[in-house]
Amino acid sequence: MNGPFLAWFGYSYRWLGLAFLLTVTTATAAEPKRLLILGQGPDGHPPGTHEFMPGARIVERLLKPFPAVHATIVRADEPWTDGPALLDHADGVVLLVTQGAQFMQMTPERYGAFKRLAARQGGIVALHWAVGAKDAQFIQGQLDLLGGTRGGTQRKYKVLETDVTVVTKDHPVVAGIGNFRVHDEFYYRLDLKTGAPGFTPLLTARVDDGDEVASWAWQRPDGGRSFGYVGIHFHVHWGRADYQRLVTQGVLWTLGQPIPKDGVPVGVEPAVLELKQSENPVKPAKK
Repeated sequence: MNGPFLAWFGYSYRWLGLAFLLTVTTATAAEPKRLLILGQGPDGHPPGTHEFMPGARIVERLLKPFPAVHATIVRADEPWTDGPALLDHADGVVLLVTQGAQFMQMTPERYGAFKRLAARQGGIVALHWAVGAKDAQFIQGQLDLLGGTRGGTQRKYKVLETDVTVVTKDHPVVAGIGNFRVHDEFYYRLDLKTGAPGFTPLLTARVDDGDEVASWAWQRPDGGRSFGYVGIHFHVHWGRADYQRLVTQGVLWTLGQPIPKDGVPVGVEPAVLELKQSENPVKPAKK
């Protein structure tokens, strides 16, 4: 090789090395996504159901293996006055709360913070009673941000053992999840963004001889993502691998994280699944 070629090769090699180093440094320096996991105390349901704070703890543990996500558990009992400020510094939120549609719109300041989160392409996840509210006035507000909700006189729910079917098998949220049978409480006759661009039903549950949408993913027009699942009424179901994978991948997808085609590995220590009286003190059921 002649001298000029060697000089050119050496220069190119050093330049490529520098470019690689800058790429690695930039990737390493990327800030993790800031996720708020919002839970609440007992809402009058029997022990072993609507265990929102223990559920929040399990979601946080499921996300531990993913360094690109920094999850923080927040107890969001009312009046939750610091909520808007917390939401304004988050990249995503998981709702494990009572009457989530009403919770999101409890004050104009709080709903404004949720809308700002959506506008900057933040992830929004709602599980079980975080989907919907009793009063129909909260339907549209949650529908616009989550893609699904329920309320008013058409609000339906049933506890039953039924078949759950994966209806969009190529979606990343349901990677590695097959059809399953479960005894759970399902909300149905939902208000959904069916037919809207980016809206994808993921799971259906067989209720009253019909296939009702139980989970969905929505690539919102603002560029952000929302995910909902109406199950997980019973705390014991957090021990199911299919539920763990569904929730983990739902959260990761809303935060724009990659999901392997066979699904993410899941599993938590038995102690993490245990209910703790100090964490969620039991209160008498509402009459």
